[in-house]
Amino acid sequence: MKNTSLCYLEQDGKYLMLHRVKKAVDENRDKWIGIGGKFEEGESPEECMLREFREETCLRLLSWRYRGIVTFVSDEWGTEYMHLFTADAFEGTLSRDCPEGDLEWIGKHDLLSKPIWEGDKVFLRLLDSGEPFFSLKLRYQGDRLAEAKLNGVLLPL
Repeated sequence: MKNTSLCYLEQDGKYLMLHRVKKAVDENRDKWIGIGGKFEEGESPEECMLREFREETCLRLLSWRYRGIVTFVSDEWGTEYMHLFTADAFEGTLSRDCPEGDLEWIGKHDLLSKPIWEGDKVFLRLLDSGEPFFSLKLRYQGDRLAEAKLNGVLLPL
């Protein structure tokens, strides 16, 4: 099992997104995702999120909110606990040289038509609706979302 963080920085109705196109072996290859990555030893969810955000974007977040925990279960990639954040204030100049992929501001509603994981659409709707802190379990078979549970309750797919 791995622990990761993911953050969606919002500005003017857009999220700062990462198009994962630079690594040959990448479970998120060709997908658009938020900014984040794996925990380092001893890090809290917030510390991981802030470090990863700075490393990938060169931006320093000034205001953020811990929104939920997403448990990914995959028959190909194993289990992952992703700590989900949103942010709305930052300082610095956006890097144009991210080692993970290409950074771009994408309209929140336009994002749903980009290549993203089906489960990401579930938690993006939760973020957009202002859902309080939540636990979301997403079970994948290959690239297909097979099951989603919000706070222990099965969601229709």
